[in-house]
Amino acid sequence: MVVLSKEGLLNILEGNRRLTLRVVEAFPEKELFHYTPAGKLRPFAEMVKEVMNIETGYMRGIALGIWEFPDSFAVISTKEELVSACEAIRDETRKLWEEMTEETLGVVEKDPFFGPSQSHFDRLQYALENEIHHRGQGYIYLRTLGIEPPEFFVR
Repeated sequence: MVVLSKEGLLNILEGNRRLTLRVVEAFPEKELFHYTPAGKLRPFAEMVKEVMNIETGYMRGIALGIWEFPDSFAVISTKEELVSACEAIRDETRKLWEEMTEETLGVVEKDPFFGPSQSHFDRLQYALENEIHHRGQGYIYLRTLGIEPPEFFVR
């Protein structure tokens, strides 16, 4: 019995990305790249770059068997570049998505980036949870800046 189809998962990923981009857009540009409410935290832009690196690494690994985890977005320094990169990565994900089957998502392998064996579906679930976690941090950052974050329920 399939509880969540491949297309259902993509729809969830898409809705979450739209919301993450709305959070990015809510930030003033300087604060997006430099603001943290406490010393050891990263600026929200750095978290978004991590989300994109994980998406790129997992999607290319699952669809093409190319397991690389480069920091492809380190040089991004403007909101426009960040939004554009997010959209480009998601476009690539949509293309690679066509290369995968639901059976592919069920394949269990050792994770080349983070260690334990898991299914490709579980990897994508981790990537989604990581994005949600960091987006939640973005909401807090916005509130500490006195900015009302986007409505959570609008995807």
